[in-house]
Amino acid sequence: MSRTPNKLKTALVMPGGGARGAFQVGVLKALAELPRRGRPNPFSVISGTSAGAVNSVVLASRARNFRAGVVELERVWSQFRCHHVYKTDHLTMLKSSLHWMASLVLGGWLVGMPKSLLDNAPLRALLSDNVHFPRIRNGIEAGHLDAVAVTAAGYASARSTTFFEACPELEGWDRTRRLGKQLDLHLDHLMASIAVPVVFPPVLIGNEYFGDGAMRQATPLSPAVHLGADRILVIGIRDETGEKIPDSPGDPPSFAQIAGYMLDTLFMDGLYSDLERITRINEMLDAAPPEGDRRRSGGPLRPIDTMLIVPSEDLRLIAHKHRQELPFAIRALLRGVGGNSPGENRLLSFLLFEQAYTRELIALGYRDAMKVKDELLDFVNGDAVPRLFAPSWIQKDLSAFT
Repeated sequence: MSRTPNKLKTALVMPGGGARGAFQVGVLKALAELPRRGRPNPFSVISGTSAGAVNSVVLASRARNFRAGVVELERVWSQFRCHHVYKTDHLTMLKSSLHWMASLVLGGWLVGMPKSLLDNAPLRALLSDNVHFPRIRNGIEAGHLDAVAVTAAGYASARSTTFFEACPELEGWDRTRRLGKQLDLHLDHLMASIAVPVVFPPVLIGNEYFGDGAMRQATPLSPAVHLGADRILVIGIRDETGEKIPDSPGDPPSFAQIAGYMLDTLFMDGLYSDLERITRINEMLDAAPPEGDRRRSGGPLRPIDTMLIVPSEDLRLIAHKHRQELPFAIRALLRGVGGNSPGENRLLSFLLFEQAYTRELIALGYRDAMKVKDELLDFVNGDAVPRLFAPSWIQKDLSAFT
């Protein structure tokens, strides 16, 4: 068990995951309905990447009223259609396909190289209308929030850059592949964090183009730790049950299957490596004598309590059930690059911004959070909790001594 603290700084970390981000909204909805002690917003630090960055910024802009922020998130996610995120009309998709084909044949000559597979201008418009960035500073000045962070990857510097808005006493950081910059967040920071490579266009901030923050984020919990978190609630978007190796090799993986595999790796593998690192440090600190020197250069080495909530069901199977709700042009594109086999469900689960799918994920997140409501309340209320609370199979993988 961890120490029973008086004023713990609790952080919320939400990784990316495209349409899977709806699961995070369901967990937050459950938390908003549970009775809590202390200030309206239970999190001192909120950090997100890609779709998780969108959820993070909306919550931060509503730090004065956590429940209102969750209601706003649910309203948007439960009404999602693909055309709210990227252009899906036949003409746009035809132009995009022809542009890519001509570029490959001509090497970019005459037509130029395309910037992305999909045009996410509708998402920029949606976020511009629904995210009120000045409210973040208001919440920080009122003491409802210490910091909110979104992470993007710089294409020129090849660094993971965390843009964060925070109270004045919090400072940035500069490591070999990680940079933390304090500033006033705006829409371009959010669009950069969600710019999935190849799928969405990169975003220019200052003199550098940025893409999805998960690309270089080997330590996704690091921003929360840098910003002073003592305990971190992580809302993941992937269950970790293993899959059986097929009896026969079958056909080689399609382009869509490989793309889905890459997105899955991009969004989640760094998180589990970082959780394993923190878990092992915690176990070594707890095993050390109380009088042992726990200091390193740059400050004390402290244990970090972590709680991980992940889907109890396979989101790929849920996505496959709602496959026909995709716009015809997108279905045709996916069929062209991957066919119609179950192997393409992983990519589908990231791109299926349709309300029947997102509503089912919200409901799943709500149920999964309610299953652990007592532990969740202890965690956000600052009560004594285990160093790591996660499903048993994840705890076994993360522990150094099991």
